[in-house]
Amino acid sequence: MTALRVSIAVALVAAVIAFFALGLGQYLDLAYLKSRHAELAAVVGAHELLASTLFFVAYVAMAALSLPGAAVMTLAGGALFGVAQGVLLVSFASSIGATLAFLAARFVLRDWVQRRYGQRLAAIDRGVNRDGAFYLFSLRLVPVFPFFIINLLMGLTALRATTFYWVSQLGMLPGTLVYVYAGTRLAAIQRLGDVLSPGLIVAFVLLGLFPLIARWVVAWLQRRRRERAFAKPRRFDRNLIVIGAGSAGLVTAYIAATVRARVTLIERHRMGGDCLNYGCVPSKTLIRSARVAALMRRGTDFGVQAEQVRVDFAAVMARVREAIARIAPHDSIERYTSLGVEVIEGEARLTSPWSVAVDGRELTARGIVIATGARPRILDLPGLDTVAYLTSDTVWNLTELPARLVVLGGGPIACELGQAFARFGSRVTIVQRAAQLLTREDTDVSERARSALGADGVDVCTGHVARAVTERDGESVLLCEHDGRETAYAFDRLLIAVGRTPNTEGLGLEALGIETGRALAVNEFLQTGHPSILACGDVAGPFRFTHAAAHQAWHAAVNALFGGVRRFKVDYSVIPEVTYTEPEIARVGLNETRAARDGIAYEVTHYDLDGLDRMIIDGASSGFIKVLTRPGRDVILGVTIVGDEAGELIGEFVTAMRHGLGLNKILGTIHAYPTRLEANKYVAGEWKRAHAPAWILAWLGRWHTWRRHDRRRS
Repeated sequence: MTALRVSIAVALVAAVIAFFALGLGQYLDLAYLKSRHAELAAVVGAHELLASTLFFVAYVAMAALSLPGAAVMTLAGGALFGVAQGVLLVSFASSIGATLAFLAARFVLRDWVQRRYGQRLAAIDRGVNRDGAFYLFSLRLVPVFPFFIINLLMGLTALRATTFYWVSQLGMLPGTLVYVYAGTRLAAIQRLGDVLSPGLIVAFVLLGLFPLIARWVVAWLQRRRRERAFAKPRRFDRNLIVIGAGSAGLVTAYIAATVRARVTLIERHRMGGDCLNYGCVPSKTLIRSARVAALMRRGTDFGVQAEQVRVDFAAVMARVREAIARIAPHDSIERYTSLGVEVIEGEARLTSPWSVAVDGRELTARGIVIATGARPRILDLPGLDTVAYLTSDTVWNLTELPARLVVLGGGPIACELGQAFARFGSRVTIVQRAAQLLTREDTDVSERARSALGADGVDVCTGHVARAVTERDGESVLLCEHDGRETAYAFDRLLIAVGRTPNTEGLGLEALGIETGRALAVNEFLQTGHPSILACGDVAGPFRFTHAAAHQAWHAAVNALFGGVRRFKVDYSVIPEVTYTEPEIARVGLNETRAARDGIAYEVTHYDLDGLDRMIIDGASSGFIKVLTRPGRDVILGVTIVGDEAGELIGEFVTAMRHGLGLNKILGTIHAYPTRLEANKYVAGEWKRAHAPAWILAWLGRWHTWRRHDRRRS
């Protein structure tokens, strides 16, 4: 907090203390007003302009300092100046004073609160930016809520000051009218409670709810207007239709069947979706084989003399297909049919908010969940169509190891596959547009990944913008621009790994007025513009992980089936992310990059895995754990782990963050020795050591010194 902010805070507190210390509150008492009414009215009659000015300034000061007495001052406005002039004076004075209190709270406390609670405030700020005027107007209309609290709390949000002022001016006007008019009948008022009867309070409450009710009615009318073009069935064939049998769709259908809903699952291609057929299962199987090859080459590090390692790439790919085949029954039509899910193979197209056409059949349901996943994004690159490029979907069709592989992209998929192919023996070049690999990670994490890839022979070229694919001297070449110069990379195969695009084509969404883009637009309940149509998984984002899709799927299923009774917002605050390079990179919550971007204050506790006994025993690659906590508090904001089995180690921190546990709890938990999991306890110990109270330790040192002297008399 800057010196100016401190000075203003001290001045405001001093003014409030002086108000009470000098006994000025007696002048804002109803009994005082009634006893001095005639005298004050005479002064106003003799010096109306001066009296109006002093009254106005006093009211502004009272509201700005959040002092008690607004009700009495407003009554005084009516008693001394009449209805018209009283309303004018009170209305503007109260709004100006409230805005000054709002601005003071924002200037003095907003930055500090943002640093300390920025992550929690982010959702509130989004709501205020969207509906802040509605909420403030409703609160202003209901005199049950103390206005000074509203002023201060709103100052801590992102609400614009101009919006705060005019909404306050309008929202407080009805209450001002009531009190000013009551002031003209001052003699009949014995206590402040006489001004507001129970009936009047109820009327104010209903008036306060009016904006929210009006907003709901407008939304309902808009929804009805969108749905008017479609005939809503009188009876539904099913409770739920799920389009897409990937991770999100399978979990959605499973949950619906578990609660005995009649659910239909529609898939046009392969059960299991990307995860089983093109993503998690094949890629991690491939990575495992690559790690075995790399470990065998390190045999001498463990005292094992291994012959020259030879990779049978065709056998590796056969193992990939075998892993898919062994896991496929978990996602099969037969299994889901046995669970009570009707599975239909075919192309689905929405024909209304409650109906889906599948190969000539029309199905109806109260709820529809779109879980069609995503596909690799292909760049509009000149000459790309002249080569048989690969994607994360088609790379599994390879049977021969490419001698030279260029990977376009620098995200997790590019790094994982690039490292794996390099370990199999390909000459791999990663071409990345951004200045670093893994742009969502901190710089030190990205550099550790780059160093590991380099150790495996991967040539990493960051800051390179792909311009075209062409042929030179009989070779396929990727042309790039780097620092204003042209660079060229020859390849035998080109792998495109620059992100994914949601599968929304052919679903009939445009005819229903559903907004599509890089992902389907959904609200916090995963509903599209039609509440009966929801979306989850990669097609909706924002995270494109199997576990995130499953997390969304629960919410989609429950909100689709029980949304009329209760809806559940999706919580993305504790979603782990893992990049399966070696070393692995795992993260949950905030990292330093995101915390700095969002203006969230944090402390960092760092622990190097190099000294961990189990890492030494296993000859594991180096790494570290980095924990972000709130300054001076045992509250975990985020964790990043770089090292062997980081994806496993992160689980303990995910559990801790999900249930509000701190590092003290992890430190107090017994971890088996020797395991990698001990690293979590050690990083918690580093945090504890850094936060040990110095004065207690100093006192303990003196006490132990005293205890070492034998003071018994002989």
